[in-house]
Amino acid sequence: MPVVIGALALSACAPDRTPSDPLLVGDELVAPSPAASPPSSSPAGTVLPLDGPARALALDTTTRTLAVAMDGKEIRLFSVDDPQAPPRVVAVPDKVSSLSPAGDGALFAAVPSANALVRVDLRTGATEQTTVEGAPSGATVVNGQTVVSLRNRNAVAVLNGGKVAREVTGFFAPTAVLPGGAGDALVLDINRTALLEVKVAEGTVGSAIRAGDGATNAVTDRFGRALVVDTRGGELLAFSTGPFLMKQRFPVAGTPYGIAYDTKRDLAWVTLTERNEVVGFHVAGGEPVEKHRFPTVRQPDSVAVDPDSGRVFVASADREGIQVVQP
Repeated sequence: MPVVIGALALSACAPDRTPSDPLLVGDELVAPSPAASPPSSSPAGTVLPLDGPARALALDTTTRTLAVAMDGKEIRLFSVDDPQAPPRVVAVPDKVSSLSPAGDGALFAAVPSANALVRVDLRTGATEQTTVEGAPSGATVVNGQTVVSLRNRNAVAVLNGGKVAREVTGFFAPTAVLPGGAGDALVLDINRTALLEVKVAEGTVGSAIRAGDGATNAVTDRFGRALVVDTRGGELLAFSTGPFLMKQRFPVAGTPYGIAYDTKRDLAWVTLTERNEVVGFHVAGGEPVEKHRFPTVRQPDSVAVDPDSGRVFVASADREGIQVVQP
């Protein structure tokens, strides 16, 4: 049965970092991590070799591009339709912590150590860098404005014309930023393991809901829900945005971590770092239903999916390359 939990209203003031905070799991603010994967793997499909660990993965259907952030100062752009072809290489100021859609055939690359948000035009490979103090960790676009999570400032910035128009506080460790409902953004706070609404136009925090025992990654689906991976608790969570409620929590063994969503097949692909596996759950019904399970490359921290073909791409954070699987 779906589990429904009411939302908790929060103000946009600095957070109270005491155990009395109802969103905190415990006294220690420690972000969860992927499990150290087994030393050997026998991945399904084909594997594209890489000469280093992959830090983040994103797929853009408009330009048919798979972007791979390497453990260095570059992003490699592969053709989704011909992934064996040599990739284009885009230079960035330092290591990328996340890749996210920027719209119109572009991606955002968050570069925390350089206080930079880089917009990459996937058609040309051109980049546009915006300085945002506070270690950007994620970004999205809401009503034409860029919303950026700032890990070191415990805040979210709203950019307008490349400048910070307003800053919203009330976070512990904001990471993923997703488009929400009614002009809102959804922010995943991994130290607090909570999902929070940000009223972008007002520059305030709305409601907040605990997201399991240790949430790490999140995506949105075609129903407007946020699908969140609870890595520490071993669950896949689903949150509606109108109203803002937890609608589902489903057990997923094997230390789930990476997540991607297939908009045409309603499949949430979740990597299991403890097992070197990726699982496809059908999420359009009352609870997730497992449809596919494949062995992966070692340390499968990132995953992306092409909704046109259904192909799944899994990136190794341990130098084993990019795995391509056709379910």
